[in-house]
Order: sequence, then structure tokens, then C-alpha cells
Amino acid sequence: MIKMIKIILADDHSLVRTGLSRLLEDVDEFTVIAEANNGIDAIARVKEHCPDVTILDINMPKLDGIKTTEILRRDFPELKIIIISMHSDELFPQRLLKAGANAYLTKDSGIQEISHAIHEVMADRSYICTEVAHKLALLNSGGNGSSPFKNLSKRELEVLCLMIKGLKVADISDKLCLSPKTVSTYRYRLLGKLSVQNDIELTKLAMQHGFIEESPLP
Repeated sequence: MIKMIKIILADDHSLVRTGLSRLLEDVDEFTVIAEANNGIDAIARVKEHCPDVTILDINMPKLDGIKTTEILRRDFPELKIIIISMHSDELFPQRLLKAGANAYLTKDSGIQEISHAIHEVMADRSYICTEVAHKLALLNSGGNGSSPFKNLSKRELEVLCLMIKGLKVADISDKLCLSPKTVSTYRYRLLGKLSVQNDIELTKLAMQHGFIEESPLP
């Protein structure tokens, strides 16, 4: 009898969850036992259902993928955590692996690679998709893969992710529970660190390094 691998999916896009769930359910040994649309719900579902694997996105509301990973790793040390994100820039894999993720894939990954990653983490091995592994190798070897975002703090990275999604200062303030003045300070600091003049230049820089595939809608 096949031992089923229990999986929880967390992504704020229902279409992504539905598509991935169907792909995973087509694999005999995988079963998706719950879904979540934000980081807080993901933690609650893990506590409730005790999965073997949780698959997380990075840019989730209420609690982003990095913080969610940190909490899950702390509270559920045996849980296998796989990140599937549109971000291929080496900064995000580094942050997530440091936070406790077992694997990092991009949303270009097919079901065969996702399945392979699940089996790898279940065997207590890490897995990084080829595209990201190449960029990390360039970075670690001192090649030209170094990211202009690598020196940002965790909070600056959170603000950056929301800025390139087109959110205004007031919206970022609400999501991160910060005052508008504090968010404005982070925004000013980000523009200075990245040597860009405005949000348009910031978005272009983010696109060049794989943060987003197209300009975010307002």
C-alpha cells in the first residue's frame, strides 16, 4: 500500500492553488488535505491537519512567506517546507533557505520537478530548481549574478515587495502595521540604496532581476 504524502498549499491566488492541487492529486501518492490564502491561515491549517509538506508562496497577505516559514520551522521542526514563487532572483532563495525552507522552486516548474522536490525533502534532502541554483552559484563564486537587493533588511524587502505590486504608502502601512511615516522612510531608504529615482525605475529594476514578470497593476 502506498504511503500518502499529505500536502497543504498556501497561495493568495485561488486559481494557482486550484491548478497546483489538481496536478498534485494526479500523482498517486500525493493528497492535498487543506489550502490557505495567507500566511496566518497557513500556520493554522498546519496546526490543524499536521501535513508532511507545506507548499508556500512568498507574497501572501497578512504574513509573508519568509515570516511564515520562520514560524513554521520553529513550531513544526519536522515539517517539510517548499517555496514555489515567481521570484528567481538569488536574494529570495537565500532568505527562505535561511528561514528554514527545504526547497525552492519557481512557478515555471513543471509537476515532474515539483514531485521530485517533494520526494527530495521527504528524504531529508534540500532541493533548489536549476535556474535558481545557477544564480546562487554565480553569486557564491563572485560572478555577475550578484543582486542589487542583497543588502536590504528583511523589513525593507517586505516594503519592496508591496511597492512593486503597486501598493500605495497607506496600503503598505495597513498590511505591515506600520505608520505611513515609517513606510515613507523605508521607501526613501530603498530608493537610495538601489540608486533609483522613483517607483517606475524601481519596478524596472525588479523586472530585470526576476521579481516580477510584468508591470504590476495599480
